[in-house]
Amino acid sequence: MRAVVQRVSRASVTVEGEVVGSIERGLLVLVGAADGDVVRDADTLARKVAGLRIFPDEHGKMNLDVAQAGGAVLAVSQFTLLGDCRKGRRPSFVGAARPEAASPLFDRYVAATRALGLRCETGIFQTDMKVDLLNDGPVTLLIDTTKLF
Repeated sequence: MRAVVQRVSRASVTVEGEVVGSIERGLLVLVGAADGDVVRDADTLARKVAGLRIFPDEHGKMNLDVAQAGGAVLAVSQFTLLGDCRKGRRPSFVGAARPEAASPLFDRYVAATRALGLRCETGIFQTDMKVDLLNDGPVTLLIDTTKLF
């Protein structure tokens, strides 16, 4: 699985004009499942994201994780993270998991995040979503579970 993790002051996701998920301070996590990803990837990604020490402590150093900082997570499914742009001008998405495999993996990521004690809001899988955020820092990280094992 791949994720783009952004430290935010606030973030929300809107579907058909209705806000379906929003957080104040925390992490916006764009999550994409690759063909061949399994439950282990979702669980590993949840632990890695939850444990990232990217919030400032009392000395301004990035030493706190999202829970220690009193934050939440907004998880948004995004298959385009698996886009391959090596050839031509149109990305290929053949490496992305099919929706019937990706949806349960995204749900597992959300459940694993919540099991770690974090509030986790979401968008709606396989819909046209509008994401609004105020990036804090900015702090933006890329995580690929294939590089964590």
